[in-house]
Order: sequence, then structure tokens, then C-alpha cells
Amino acid sequence: MKKKFTYAVLGLVASLGLFSACQKDEIADGKSKVEIRMTDAPGSFDAINLDVKEIVLLSGDETYVFPVTTNIFNILDFRIGTSNPDILVASGEMPAGEITEIRLVLDEGNTIVVDGEELPLQTPSGQSSGFKVKLTENPELLSGAAYTLLLDFDAAKSIVKTGNNKYILKPVVRGITAATTGLISGTVLPLESAPEVLVISGTDTVGTVPNAETGAFIVGGLKTGTYAVKFVPVAGFKDSTITNVSVTAGQIKSLGTITLKP
Repeated sequence: MKKKFTYAVLGLVASLGLFSACQKDEIADGKSKVEIRMTDAPGSFDAINLDVKEIVLLSGDETYVFPVTTNIFNILDFRIGTSNPDILVASGEMPAGEITEIRLVLDEGNTIVVDGEELPLQTPSGQSSGFKVKLTENPELLSGAAYTLLLDFDAAKSIVKTGNNKYILKPVVRGITAATTGLISGTVLPLESAPEVLVISGTDTVGTVPNAETGAFIVGGLKTGTYAVKFVPVAGFKDSTITNVSVTAGQIKSLGTITLKP
């Protein structure tokens, strides 16, 4: 007999709710979760205090604005290879698809500390739309997956000294995208078996139900690791379990077609 569950249905299946899953990020149907972090390539200054207003992501003709969730911070405190490699600047969800452009929008409170003296960091005029971030590639975000977008700030190249001990901030930033979760997909037949699909890792379980018309299912937001996928059909069909299902962040692990036996 089936146990009763509440489901998190992603991708091809209509959303029905959520049940216990420590291994799974909760991501709305058809969307991707993005965390935007910043790190620094070292520069010879005491501090570079950035006042970031927002991060703008472009996908095709659509624009998505991620408000910043942190206060002014010294970017030199965050360096890859140290115990404090980056800082979380913003996070949110956006529709799955290709990111074609990233812009870093600054506010007016940027300063630099040189030889113990804090000085204002001016930004060039006409930068209300933000500074374009150089992408190593245009990342393709999958529905139901989570990603970290790392903005690598080059301190040495971003600061321009002018006369009279003045400094101008012209950010040189490289964008690197890394997927942090993956997905499992497949099709369950016959349709009349109407199974629950349970993705299991240790004591954590994520559940979904297949599309009633096609038998297709997708479970997203899964951390990299090995899972068991259990199919619990209605009376008249036998349970079935697929073990050692390997999930890799940023990829869809397809189980193909699973046919349940009566």
C-alpha cells in the first residue's frame, strides 16, 4: 500500500507542494536558483570598500535584477585560496535559460584606503546601467537546478589613480558560473501504475509523481552524490528500486524508461 506524502514536482510535472528533503533545494517549477558571490584578485591597497546596489542578469531580451543583501564590504577581505574566499552578495530565482550578460551596478559609497587614509572612489559618469562583467562562457541554467555565480574582482586593474591623489573605480570583473545541484529524469510505464517516485539519500527523501499523460518525471535541486530511486505504484503493480544513481551538479541524469511489473 502506498504511503501518503506531499510532493515537490519540478520540470515536466505540475507543482503540487513539498515534503522533507535536506538534500534538495526548493526551486520553483521552470526556474533556476542563483547565488551571486564576489571574490578578489589581490591589489596593493589597504582596503577597497564596495557599495554594490544590484546585480543585473540578462537572458535574451529579458532583464532580471537581483537586489544586494549585504552592506558595504572590503573586497580585499575575500580571496580565493584563503579561509574567507568569497562573500554572498545576492541570491534569487530566475527562469531557466542562457545568461547572455551580467552587469554590476554600484551605489555612491565606494571608498579606498591607501596608507591608512580613506578616500572616495569615484565612478565614471553614465554608469547607472552598471559595469559589464566578462563571462568565461554564457551559462545555460537548467530548470530545477541551483548555481553559484562568482564575480572575480581584479583589484589591481579596477583602480585608476589620477592627479591630486584621486582614485577612480572602473571595475574589471570576470564571471564564473558553477552548478551546485543536478537533476534526475525518466519515464515510468504503464501509466495506470501511477507510482510515487522517491529519490533517497541516507535518511533524506525527495518525492514526485510522474505526468499522468506521459509518465515523465524530473526531480531537481539534488546535490552531487549517489541516490536510490524507488517507484511505489498503486495496488496491482510491484515496487521497483534503482540503486547507485549518480548525480552531478549541472547535469540531468536520465533513467530512461522504467516499466513496472504487475
